Amino acid sequence: MADVVSFRKEEPSGLLLHEAKGPVLRLTLNNPPANVLSIALMQELLAALDEAAASKEIKVVVIAAMGKLFSAGHDLKEMTGHRADADGGRAFFERTIRLAGDIMLKISKLPQAVIAEIDGLATAAGCQLVASCDLAICTDTSTFCTPGVNIGLFCSTPMVALSRAAHRKQAMEMLLTGETIDAGTAKEFGLVNRIVPQQYLRQVVDKYGAVIAAKSPQALKIGKQAFYRQAEMPLAEAYDYAVGVMVENMLARDAEEGIGAFLGKRMPEWKEQ
Repeated sequence: MADVVSFRKEEPSGLLLHEAKGPVLRLTLNNPPANVLSIALMQELLAALDEAAASKEIKVVVIAAMGKLFSAGHDLKEMTGHRADADGGRAFFERTIRLAGDIMLKISKLPQAVIAEIDGLATAAGCQLVASCDLAICTDTSTFCTPGVNIGLFCSTPMVALSRAAHRKQAMEMLLTGETIDAGTAKEFGLVNRIVPQQYLRQVVDKYGAVIAAKSPQALKIGKQAFYRQAEMPLAEAYDYAVGVMVENMLARDAEEGIGAFLGKRMPEWKEQ
C-alpha cells in the first residue's frame, strides 16, 4: 500500500517578511497575534527601510501585515516589563518611542513612495505607521484608532503623523475620544486614500505600485522631498521654495528626457537614480 504523505503549508517565519517583485518591495509585519511594534520588529523595519533607501532597483515600498490586525502599536507588555528597572523604565520607554519616531521620519525621507496596505485594525503606533506612509489603501472592514487616552497615555507621538495626515479637528476627535473609526470615516478624515474589498486589496496595491514605479525615480525623489518640506512652510515661503525646486528639476536629466519623449511621442527612458 502506498504511503500517505501529508503536505502542510509552512508558515512564513521572521518578524518582518521581505518580498521584492521587480521594482516593488513588500515589507510585511509578522508578529502575531497583534503585530505589535516590539523593539526587535522596529529594528528590522528600520534596517529594511535603510536598505531600500540605498537601492537603485526598488522604486516603491509597501508596508503590509499578516493576520487580522495591521498593528496594535507599541508592545505594552514589553514596555511594562521594564518598570522594574532602576529608572522605572524611563530609558527603555524613550528607546522604544524614539525608535518608532525614527521609523516614521525614515518613511517620510525615503526617496521611494511608501504605501500602507491595511486589512484589519491599526491602532496607536500602528495608526501612526499608516498616517506616516505616503499613501494608504485599506479594506472595507479595516478600523483605526488612537486609544491611548483610554489607558491614561495620550497618543502624543501618533498625534504627530495623524495631525499631518488627517484634518485637524478629525485628528483631535480620534485623539480625545480614543474611539475606533471605520474605513469610510478614515477616508473622510483623510487618513486613507482608497477603500477596497478584501479580495482585491493586494491587486489594487500592486497596481498603484506598478504605476508609481513606472515614473522617473529622480522626479519622485525630488517631488516627495519637496512635498513634505513645503507643507510645513508659510504660503509665500512654500512658493519660493517650490520655484527653486522646479527650476532644478527642469534642469535634471529625467525632465529633459521626459519632455523630449512627450514631444517626440515616444516612451521615456529614465535614469536609474
